[in-house]
Amino acid sequence: MTHSLPPDLRKALAAAPKAQAIWDDITPLARTEWICWVTSGKKSETRIIRIKKGISKLSSGMRRPCCWAGCGHR
Repeated sequence: MTHSLPPDLRKALAAAPKAQAIWDDITPLARTEWICWVTSGKKSETRIIRIKKGISKLSSGMRRPCCWAGCGHR
């Protein structure tokens, strides 16, 4: 299953060229895992934190969310 890119994550990626470059290069499965990781938080505060961390990790070259059980939708 592929998740749609939520507007808040799309905006964050657009503002971070390094993260966007990695995003454009990763597989659809990896994108789905990032999206699921961001959206699986229960609170809006958690989602904001995950977007910031995700952008930072993508910008540094990380291609998949680390230390997470993975998307349950696979």
